[in-house]
Amino acid sequence: MPDHPVPALVPLPLVHEPRAGTLTLDHDTAIGADGDARRAAWLLHDVLTGAGVRAPVVPAADPAATIVLRLGDTVRDSPEGYRLTITPERVTIDGGTAAALARAVQTFRQLLPPAALRRAPVAAGPVEVACADIEDAPRFEWRGVHLDVARHFQPVAFVLKLIDLAALHRLNVVHLHLTDDQGWRVEIPAHPRLTEAGSWRTETVIGRTDDFDGTPHGGFYTLDDLREIVAYADARAVTVVPEIDLPGHVQSVLAAYPELGNTGQPVQVRRTWGISDNVLAPTDEALAFARDVLDTVLDVFPGPWVHLGGDEVPRTEWRASPAAAARAAELGLASVDELQSWFLRRLHEHVTTRGRRVVGWDEVVDDGGMPADTVVMGWRGSDYGVKAMAAGHDVVMCSKEVAYFDYHQSDGADEPLAIGGLITVEDVAAWEPETGDGPGRLIGVQGQHWTEYLPTPSAVEYAAFPRLSALAEVAWTAPERRDAAGLLRRLPAHLERLDALGVDYRPLDGPRPWQRGGTGRRQRA
Repeated sequence: MPDHPVPALVPLPLVHEPRAGTLTLDHDTAIGADGDARRAAWLLHDVLTGAGVRAPVVPAADPAATIVLRLGDTVRDSPEGYRLTITPERVTIDGGTAAALARAVQTFRQLLPPAALRRAPVAAGPVEVACADIEDAPRFEWRGVHLDVARHFQPVAFVLKLIDLAALHRLNVVHLHLTDDQGWRVEIPAHPRLTEAGSWRTETVIGRTDDFDGTPHGGFYTLDDLREIVAYADARAVTVVPEIDLPGHVQSVLAAYPELGNTGQPVQVRRTWGISDNVLAPTDEALAFARDVLDTVLDVFPGPWVHLGGDEVPRTEWRASPAAAARAAELGLASVDELQSWFLRRLHEHVTTRGRRVVGWDEVVDDGGMPADTVVMGWRGSDYGVKAMAAGHDVVMCSKEVAYFDYHQSDGADEPLAIGGLITVEDVAAWEPETGDGPGRLIGVQGQHWTEYLPTPSAVEYAAFPRLSALAEVAWTAPERRDAAGLLRRLPAHLERLDALGVDYRPLDGPRPWQRGGTGRRQRA
């Protein structure tokens, strides 16, 4: 029997068999790896450096290597499956891909004492790790976290922190919602007014009132900022999925280029929340603009997916526009309502020609639909995801019923302001996503963080954790291995890791005094 407690790993591995004894990490520790395995080795090197263990990376055959990472046979028939063996003398990590080794490194990271996760060592001496045999592989190929940086801009440093936290939980997708009515966040050199005029608003509505704060808000990511984000994620085997929302949610675009709209009239970047009636006109000029933007995005984001939005597109302007009606008739569409799918299908052609795959919110299935290779995100409810699978689409379930983490976390009056609704950590832990009957597949799940009422990194962290920790187990761990009650028992120990990492999470028994809504701007509505 082991002589130490079993670590509370989140998400739960498929197999975790404790062994007797501990491994000591100290000045004699070295990490051995060759070829592509060295990417994960350097990631582990950085983890151990923070713990005060300065382990060099050496060739795998070096006799000094006490931790060896090896690329070889696929484990459990999964490209991300890995085997982690810890004895008192050495560690071996095996996987079929560099991504598999990266997942194993994150599991090993959780096996370290929580204090070892701090940015600098807080205690002198070696680090002890419990011995164990772990064999593991993920349930879903898409395990995502979404961050809206358009409603409230979030700095690069926080995006990097969120990527690191996603990796710790063996999530592999960070979805950045980069554009919306309230702000444009991407530098596009061919269209400089997007950032000059579209990246900031003059003020922001206060809570659920009719008052405004009188303070300009904005910001955008330069192309080098985005390259840094992508590189940081790539080192952790995380894919960044950019979202450029089209053809609705574009009031910030029309603040910069009103000629791309249906009226040609100037507008401001939106200062309130909700859905704007301003949408792109169904013109060749608007399509050319969208293609220009996507070309820049495709150059900066090398991952396989590009998100085109496609949600909440009012038909108000199209229905009032003789030009839009004429364009719909010219195209042989049944009504102007089908202009949305027509517009997105043109962009689908452009993106797929570049070898990428289009993602869209579940409205893209409506009014003419999209090609079957479009990945659909089922946000309006599980039924919409099931409908998309029936139409042949691969689906990521991100239902507002259980995966919208901008919702309240309890019924307590002291919860801070949120967009509404109620999703508890228990709700997330108990979630079993619907799979449907195909022919499309359920390829994953994702947690959403819309930032109308999450204005700061601290507010996002409060909304995200520990619910995102629970979602990570839904995404990773096989249903027969999952146990919601077991996860809830493991969470207190896991929260010690988040403490060490400086995460402003919500405690399981309610908000800390400084996290409460109070009676001011953050008061629960």
